[in-house]
Amino acid sequence: MNENISHKLAILPDQPGCYIMKDRQGTIIYVGKAKVLKNRVRSYFTGSHDGKTQRLVGEIKDFEYIVTSSDIEALILEMNLIKKHDPKYNVMLKDDKTYPFIKLTAEKHPRLITTRKVKKDKGKYFGPYPNVGAANETKKLLDRLYPLRKCTTLPDRVCLYYHMGQCLAPCVKEVKEETYKEMTDQIASFLNGGYKEIKKELTEKMKEAAESLEFERAKELRDQIQHIEATMEKQKMTMTDFTDRDIFGYAFDKGWMCVQVFFVRQGKLIERDVSMFPIYDQPEEEFLTFIGQFYSKANHFKPKEIYLPEKVNSELVFGLLQTKVYQPQKGRKKDLVRLAEKNAAIALKEKFALIERDEDRTIKAVERLGDALGIYPPLRIEAFDNSNIQGTNPVSAMVVFIDGKSAKKEYRKYKIKTVQGPDDYESMREVIRRRYTRVLKDNLPLPDLILIDGGKGQIESARDVLENELSLDIPLAGLAKDEKHQTSQLLYGNPLEIVPLERRSQEFYLLQRIQDEVHRFAITFHRQLRGKSAFQSTLDDIEGIGPKRKKQLLKHFGSIKKMKESSLDELINLGLPKKVAKILWNHLQK
Repeated sequence: MNENISHKLAILPDQPGCYIMKDRQGTIIYVGKAKVLKNRVRSYFTGSHDGKTQRLVGEIKDFEYIVTSSDIEALILEMNLIKKHDPKYNVMLKDDKTYPFIKLTAEKHPRLITTRKVKKDKGKYFGPYPNVGAANETKKLLDRLYPLRKCTTLPDRVCLYYHMGQCLAPCVKEVKEETYKEMTDQIASFLNGGYKEIKKELTEKMKEAAESLEFERAKELRDQIQHIEATMEKQKMTMTDFTDRDIFGYAFDKGWMCVQVFFVRQGKLIERDVSMFPIYDQPEEEFLTFIGQFYSKANHFKPKEIYLPEKVNSELVFGLLQTKVYQPQKGRKKDLVRLAEKNAAIALKEKFALIERDEDRTIKAVERLGDALGIYPPLRIEAFDNSNIQGTNPVSAMVVFIDGKSAKKEYRKYKIKTVQGPDDYESMREVIRRRYTRVLKDNLPLPDLILIDGGKGQIESARDVLENELSLDIPLAGLAKDEKHQTSQLLYGNPLEIVPLERRSQEFYLLQRIQDEVHRFAITFHRQLRGKSAFQSTLDDIEGIGPKRKKQLLKHFGSIKKMKESSLDELINLGLPKKVAKILWNHLQK
């Protein structure tokens, strides 16, 4: 613990609020809330923690705090700060999808559509359906049962839907308003839980058709009944009050939490949401943070009722969401909360092996790599590779790995501008100079480790630019390959030495992934440039020959050589103006 943190811990207030943890570059890495700031913040720097929390604490080099007047204010402030700063150790719900609704439009000739946006347009909305497939399946069923129009604008003749019996063809036939009202009322009744009556009616019609020996009609009706059963009756957990509600349950163990949400719509349990994430605070506090983010996102519809486990502060949730919050003590609703908790515990147990494996491949591998190099864990690694063929289209590429995982949004491509011919050393100098001049100018985060895909020459070229031109002291290492073009050695130090790494260790596999990724990225970029330049030819500088005519000529003749062997008349007969054809022919003859 540094002296700055010690002084701040001594004067923390005994009040509610939010605390903001920062790393050595001043980047916000964690935001938390507390009923008593003094107790909560001090707890990070005293006592023992699991490895995951210890990693967070190890990165904290400073912190700030904001005092609030109540717990609910602290919760709201925490949500806003997380949304603004996107700290890497906080729970972030990144799913930007919105759930679909089934909509009956309020047009003269109404339509049945699925939509993700609810507007004040007098249409009737049913849903939302967290399962997109169920929404589409339900709409298809209703399209078979009720022949409303399908087209956005009315055509001037009947379409295939009319011949299939799924449209009344208002484009050429008059449809009475009473007919539409009857169908829309039945659709609304169906979607509000009245599908059993419709199923009963279809069953009677099927029997009548069978008795009248109309077997094809009876088969169609039977298929419709089966669709209803498959779509609407596969949800066995149904309540009779047709109320929309979300039921929460959570479980925690070994510094991780799993939250399960059961979505009940029109009294039916139709879908669930499972979220799993690491926690650094008390479980009840982390759950409050989760539920705040859950509904602050546009993709989660807020129902009429929310059911929570007993330990959660329901008053805080009500103050935050302004919707009915219950903590059932008995009966069926209590059983549903217990079931959500049971599912959360099972999911957490099943995922631990995968979580531990992922950590071993990423963050733990980063920590062990730092130990092998004798440096701070390289949480941010930037790797470079050059690519060219005999000096043509020389390029370089950079990939970024954060916490042992690729961060593709931060990848960069570089066209080499100042180097003539195949000179990997000068190419590396140029790209290192350009990259870190930009980093310093724009105050971007510096890497904890720079990896060069190449030998000693490229590494020393990069070191010279970093130390002598830019005065940067960043750990620099190189990745050498064997005769099979596979990662073989890690070079580090000044002078460079081979760092002994176990070939089957996760840190060695991490280096392999980084080297393969930067090589792939560089090669892909080089091929793209090569592909563009391959289409350049002697035709590019001829007046009157643009891309379209160039393509036409190459398609007809196949090559420049055959084009040279052609006559002037042949060029004119191909459709070229006489003046252009003569200029081209003279150019080819030279």
